[in-house]
Amino acid sequence: MVHGEVQMGDAPALASAQLSTADQDSFATEADVIVVGAGPGGSATAAFCAMRGLSVLLLEKSQFPREKVCGDGLTPRAVRMLTRLGIDSTETAGWARNKGLRVYGGRTEPFELPWPELADFPDYGLVCPRSRFDDVLAGHAMKLGVTLHTGVNVTEPITADDRIVGVRDNQGREFRAPIVVAADGNSTRLAVAMGRQRDEARPMGVAVRTYFESPRAQGEWMESWLELWDGRPGESNQLPGYGWAFPMADGTVNVGLGMLNSSSAFGHTDYRALMRTWLATTPPEWQFDEAHQRGEIRGAALPMAFNRKPAYADGLLLVGDSGGMVNPFNGEGISYAMEAGELAADAISEAHSRGVGTPGAERALHAYPTALSSRFGGYYRLGTIFVKLIGNPQIMHLCTTYGLPHRSLMKLVNKLLANLTDEHRGDAMDHLINTLSRLAPPA
Repeated sequence: MVHGEVQMGDAPALASAQLSTADQDSFATEADVIVVGAGPGGSATAAFCAMRGLSVLLLEKSQFPREKVCGDGLTPRAVRMLTRLGIDSTETAGWARNKGLRVYGGRTEPFELPWPELADFPDYGLVCPRSRFDDVLAGHAMKLGVTLHTGVNVTEPITADDRIVGVRDNQGREFRAPIVVAADGNSTRLAVAMGRQRDEARPMGVAVRTYFESPRAQGEWMESWLELWDGRPGESNQLPGYGWAFPMADGTVNVGLGMLNSSSAFGHTDYRALMRTWLATTPPEWQFDEAHQRGEIRGAALPMAFNRKPAYADGLLLVGDSGGMVNPFNGEGISYAMEAGELAADAISEAHSRGVGTPGAERALHAYPTALSSRFGGYYRLGTIFVKLIGNPQIMHLCTTYGLPHRSLMKLVNKLLANLTDEHRGDAMDHLINTLSRLAPPA
């Protein structure tokens, strides 16, 4: 068993449990849609396309289960996407729920912020290691009819008349489809090969994490540190970044640290050393120490606020990290990748119904970036302003010192950072956040 793995019985299908059967089938190389990358965004895109009656090839360079650097936390926004996919996320199916955020900063005692009670979202979050979560999503896509090929390392697009018509892997194998989705992560070799370059002006983050055996694994809260210190809080040097500790269901805790490129320390910091410095200040009984560490400290980039555009052109759609879809407010990427996958599937299925290659089909595909901008563009623009502000430790200290003690203000901040509001039936806080998002120019 991979450390940190959640036991979920036989409820969600696992890709790794089905591959032995799938490998006996003929090695399919053509479909209506090719999706490159079987992370949450890629598997969700493939599943939603299959639900709309399309044949799908899902290509993944690794084997399942495989580990990914992540906080492993799923907010209510991500839980809603599991429901939309038809995946049972109840406790009886073996998922470990949490009730909200416990925030440290600005005072000695932490501040507890339950997930808001809304009509549009559930009032609970989940924690599940990516080694298990990605496996579950890919397996669910296979149950819906998606053909998954693992061990396929896509290296380049196949083009005709400047339009992508398939992909080629490092073994020279070719896979063809009239529409291709790049869900291959931040480095996105496929998108770069098709001329999509990263916008350096958009925010970027970096995160490092590991696991510890700890009594805090039994907690009901996802914990977050808005201030990190190299000694006693308020009496030592404040460190750049923010920290987290998310309790798993197996006796371990996912502990990590993130930093934004708006910080003056970004790019020339030893993040692993920074994390060890912070962990040395935590209470000994938490066991966030070398003796109880399970696995090395590993890091990953967090591409934010649509930092790679266009999300559609020349037959290629970008989903998830390949299109820089991480929320700049809180570093969450899973739910946004999955939501983008559903929007992409809507555009792809409409294009197929109109006849791929026709002007009408192209209009349908171009509706995808429009839908992304409509849903997240204004909110992400607000997030870019937020990133610039909290990159200054003095501003962060002022916010935590004078903001955290005010429950009403923190309820508003909690909704804003997690992007959890009711669209039509919300309270005054919901209306304020929704209005600001609508008025802000799209990112």
